[in-house]
Amino acid sequence: MKNDRKKSASLKEEALFGIFESSSSGYGFIRAEGGGEDIFIPKSKKGDAMHGDLVSYVVTRKAEGDMKAEGEIIRILERRTTQIVGTFFLKHQKGRRVPEYYGFVRPDNPHYGGKFRVSKERSKGAKEGHKVVLRITGYKDRKNHKKSEGIITEILGFPTDPGVDIKSIVKAYGLRDTFQSDITREARKKDRPVSDEDAADRLDLRGQMIFTIDGDDSKDFDDAVSLEIKDGVYHLGVHIADVTAYVEEDSLLDREALLRGTSVYLPGLVIPMLPERLSNGICSLNPHEDRLTVSCLMTIGPDGEVIDHRIAESVIRSCHRMTYSDVNRIIEENDPALSEKYADIVPILLSMNELAGILRKKRRKRGSLDFDFPETQIKLDEGGRVVSIGPYDRNRATSLIEEFMIAANETVAESFCHLELPFIYRSHENPDREKLENLKAFAAGLGFVLKLPRGDIHPSAIQKLLDSCDGKPEQPLVERLTLRSLKQARYTVEPIGHFGLASTYYCHFTSPIRRYPDLQIHRIIKDFLHGRLDETRISHFEGILNDVAVQSSRLERNSVEVERECEKLKKAEYMQEHIGEEYEGVISSVTDWGIYVELENTVEGMIPLRSLTDDYYICDADGFMVFGRLGKKTFRVGQTIKITVERADIQLREIDFLPAED
Repeated sequence: MKNDRKKSASLKEEALFGIFESSSSGYGFIRAEGGGEDIFIPKSKKGDAMHGDLVSYVVTRKAEGDMKAEGEIIRILERRTTQIVGTFFLKHQKGRRVPEYYGFVRPDNPHYGGKFRVSKERSKGAKEGHKVVLRITGYKDRKNHKKSEGIITEILGFPTDPGVDIKSIVKAYGLRDTFQSDITREARKKDRPVSDEDAADRLDLRGQMIFTIDGDDSKDFDDAVSLEIKDGVYHLGVHIADVTAYVEEDSLLDREALLRGTSVYLPGLVIPMLPERLSNGICSLNPHEDRLTVSCLMTIGPDGEVIDHRIAESVIRSCHRMTYSDVNRIIEENDPALSEKYADIVPILLSMNELAGILRKKRRKRGSLDFDFPETQIKLDEGGRVVSIGPYDRNRATSLIEEFMIAANETVAESFCHLELPFIYRSHENPDREKLENLKAFAAGLGFVLKLPRGDIHPSAIQKLLDSCDGKPEQPLVERLTLRSLKQARYTVEPIGHFGLASTYYCHFTSPIRRYPDLQIHRIIKDFLHGRLDETRISHFEGILNDVAVQSSRLERNSVEVERECEKLKKAEYMQEHIGEEYEGVISSVTDWGIYVELENTVEGMIPLRSLTDDYYICDADGFMVFGRLGKKTFRVGQTIKITVERADIQLREIDFLPAED
């Protein structure tokens, strides 16, 4: 960076640190470490910084009015991107008597910009148009006349090959999508039937009516349920796969699970936290097979209060593998064929539905939030092409399991909080008032009221807003913007509480097959049950749990980003087959660059403002209370509108609409 001595000294004194986030156009922003306002970095002031770099910078102009603060990058402190995914191209190398070729890789992510040179011997034999993984060996440095370079480490295939599109995103986000042979070998050794020795000294529940309820296409079953009613009191059992019986602490399997943090569920692909020999095998609560579990046995009164509980190592034998759709048809429709097929558990299912209603009512009474906007369900054919896109079917059966899992998670969290032992909690902090004030203004623009008290904000105030729009066209929009106004849940070693659930104590106990924090707290629970939590063991957990919580939170956010990008890609692919077709949707937001519309099938696209005439008006760049006007037409957030699909770009994962002609 060229500066005179006086300026260099001044910049050095005022240098700050942050992460550079580049736009596809070259300019970018600094996300300050520890929070704070974003700093705008013009293209001419970014130097050779690349998206994701840790940089030092100075503020060259303070924020004023609607204008963000502006800055200049003075030094790249750490290159945090070491691998990219992109498309390989061949290019002729001039000035050679014998024609030789070198190639370059253009990143899929436009935020990285530019291209990376690859020598022939480092190309791994890649062909023109191949999707590849490139390890960066040299970064652009204009001062020393260096260009960006790399080595191709993996060829994913051509973009049209089945599964390459999803795999490209998986690799771009650095997900570990395969297991090394030593890890699969260790998993194979663990996958053996439950022996009498394994079951010894455990609570034997194999004679009880215990069963799983999961999605139609689920393959790993980490929770099963049971229920008995005695003297008007409910005895609810939530039985969770005892994964720690097979994944010892600090083993190869355990270290790999920690590096993954979570299983990732993508269209047509599951990337498990544990090898399938465990996740779909001995750890999965498959029907009619003995399985080792950790059970949370709760005694619940008719008002939904947990009167008593017991947490115990157990052994179960699931009597049925039930699906949400079948259970819902039994509960809601009294389906005669299914009721006959599962006659032995129909009374239990009806009682479970009754108890779930009681728990839901109690939870709602204390102010817990319930969002009902549709999640996307994407169905693919054998070639990986999208067959259909639509909202995921939520029903009484899914709600039933959710209520039971919440009850178990709260019970376990409260129990171990009172014991004052090291633990990992699932925490959801109170939202920022400024964001809720914006939500309040937005809701008022749609005719809904959000009452915010002067002091602490209770989730019941937000739930009243959600209730007021229940069943109305604006409901999905209000719910999504409400969710965006809340903070992200994360893992902590302190019991901060869970705002969204209005819960003082909450943890993740119920999914150790697919979430590492659940697996970790199972170890703590079992050490406690066996009296092993001496000073040395407590000190051990105190030394590692915060790092586990921070890493698990980070990996969870990363997996959510992957899921979101894969969903956007498949939606663009699907809509590419529907160019020119007309749909009805709801305007979800209006920004400086376009009007976003969400269709009934959950696909969201944008009407670019550049495609409209100049006669429009934008009043708020933050996205709240934003209106646009075109001639005699007025576009308002929450308004129903008919659109025509104009463009769907799979590479950019963008969909453009146009207002349908009257």
